[in-house]
Amino acid sequence: MIHPDTCVQFISSQKGLGVVATKHIPRGTVMWVNDELDRIFTPQEIAEKHDFYQALLNTYCFVDHKGNYVLCWDNERYINHSFNANVLTTAYDFTIAVKDIYPNEEITNDYGTLNLKHPIDFVPEPNNLARTTVSPNDLIKYSQKWDVLLLNALQLFKKVKQPLDFLLKPEILTKVDAINNGLAQMDSISNCYHDSTS
Repeated sequence: MIHPDTCVQFISSQKGLGVVATKHIPRGTVMWVNDELDRIFTPQEIAEKHDFYQALLNTYCFVDHKGNYVLCWDNERYINHSFNANVLTTAYDFTIAVKDIYPNEEITNDYGTLNLKHPIDFVPEPNNLARTTVSPNDLIKYSQKWDVLLLNALQLFKKVKQPLDFLLKPEILTKVDAINNGLAQMDSISNCYHDSTS
């Protein structure tokens, strides 16, 4: 389930559709939660689908740490990539805003967190000229950098409005509390990694 203060709109001829904020969404806000309506396909199930469905699933799914394909039932599937993403995946089946997101600002995730099977080249971005390719091993390569952003965002979890917290499992809420009280370490985003060569 994606954050309610979002909508899909046309972004550009290069990107097509994307998701934007309809209100200010502060850093530390849960932006999406893997819920009961999201569909999970095993690699075998994908392989058994008609080419038409395989193409759609390869476009709109991400791969979880088990190697399964997750198809979001809502507008989350329209989130575009950015090397300067304002939302990142956590190891807890939700994404979180790692920056303040303002009205009409596009919501982006880094596709390096999605366990891509093949590298994808993107146009260089003004604040990240050095990185132009998303690679299958980005979750390992950039995990330390992303973990810093995620920990800073998680520390604001209780200080901002959380419209999606009712979808978080009790054990996840307990873990986030423990992290913020210094009683547990945050699980690294690298736990989301799946080796596509295995």
